[in-house]
Amino acid sequence: MTQVFVDIGSNIDRDHNISACVLQLREDFPDIVFSTPYESKSEGFEGDDFINLSAGFSTTLSYLELRSYLKQLEERQKRTRDGIKFASRTLDVDILLFGDEILKPDWDVPRAEVLKYPFVLFPLAEIAASVVHPELQKTIGQLALESKLSRRGIWPAHLTCLK
Repeated sequence: MTQVFVDIGSNIDRDHNISACVLQLREDFPDIVFSTPYESKSEGFEGDDFINLSAGFSTTLSYLELRSYLKQLEERQKRTRDGIKFASRTLDVDILLFGDEILKPDWDVPRAEVLKYPFVLFPLAEIAASVVHPELQKTIGQLALESKLSRRGIWPAHLTCLK
């Protein structure tokens, strides 16, 4: 079994799309845990606010199998891919950590966004504080404490699926 952490985000019909994802993940990965969902302004473009949260679970899937599974979740929520990196989206599910694997340069794991955005780092730290970042050899909790990222740009959001 591999311990995996993912980021789930949406800024289009956020409650519906994230709820559908959360319900499916709960069904397929019974040991899953979720962070607090956080709202933040869109990053890199003008768009509606995002909701992001982290999830952690164990899986026997390989990295590529999990990646394919998560892409299918996105597609069920009508996720489109037009090549524009910074754009509104119905659902975005990214693998942040895949056990202690370092899958670079082929894949961005551990995901660089963990250290770049508060809406990724701080929710992850809630559920993975004692997990060691495979490249930096510091815990996610340490990275959050040492981070210069501001928590002021994120605020708790409410999702019906997490009540």
